[in-house]
Amino acid sequence: MYSLSTCWNSHRHRDGRELLREIRDLGFEYAELSHGTRISLLPGILEAVDAGEIRISSLHNFCPLPIGVNYAAPNLYVFSDPRPRDRELAEKHTRKTIEFATRVKAKAIVLHLGCIEMKHYTRRLETLLERGERGQPRYVRLCQEVCARRDTLKGPHLQRVNELLKKLLPEAEARGLTFGIENREALEEIPLDADFPALLKEFSSPAIGYWHDTGHAQIKENLGFLHHRYHLETLRDRLVGFHIHDVKFPGQDHCAPGTGVIDFAALKPLVRPEHIKVFELSPSLTAEEVTAGVAHVQSIWGPG
Repeated sequence: MYSLSTCWNSHRHRDGRELLREIRDLGFEYAELSHGTRISLLPGILEAVDAGEIRISSLHNFCPLPIGVNYAAPNLYVFSDPRPRDRELAEKHTRKTIEFATRVKAKAIVLHLGCIEMKHYTRRLETLLERGERGQPRYVRLCQEVCARRDTLKGPHLQRVNELLKKLLPEAEARGLTFGIENREALEEIPLDADFPALLKEFSSPAIGYWHDTGHAQIKENLGFLHHRYHLETLRDRLVGFHIHDVKFPGQDHCAPGTGVIDFAALKPLVRPEHIKVFELSPSLTAEEVTAGVAHVQSIWGPG
């Protein structure tokens, strides 16, 4: 199942039906409704789905966007927020995503879970990489600092995440949906890559699994925090799906596959036909660049 995320084209459309027709006309039978799906697009989306013009593979929380929000906002509310009111809003709008996923017969919902409240290290390290300073004392010191601070601070954040997941899980199970917990590109975001096995062990339900973002994993590899293929192999038994895009070193992601540094051939043994495979590409890419990127992956992973 190959799909294209509407993050590529939702900003260009006022009519949801035309939005999905553009994706269909590129040869896709499936689309993922992104976290930039405005409420005004819903009538046309439902028309296209009900008419059988296209099928919906997955939704990216929050979908649709809350009323009054007209920009992509996956972290508008987060499960880890220390403020009870904001966690309540995260729960409320995730439940709305669950309802909409049921309506459009999607199989999965991609979730961001939150972040640790600490100063942003990722961009600082990327800047040092661009200067060729990986392995230099300042780079090593920053890596050690971020690891120590994350381990010290993560506990309460993970506890809040687990509490909210436990509240939402019964509804996902009842509706036959799967939550795909996405790996993130920022070092401050959770779950930390090393914490995924423990999280998935805590939630043994098949309604919770791992969602692998190729670009995010590659950025972490570029930074020296994980090995891309090994990380995916560790979680293969709980893998729900992929966000597919490439990365231009060190951290420019959502590029067309084949234009960056990701070794898609190394990942091929871990890709199964039942996985949802979503191209999540930059709105700046042309239709021709999208088509070329899709062809690159399909030439390696196969057509379906």
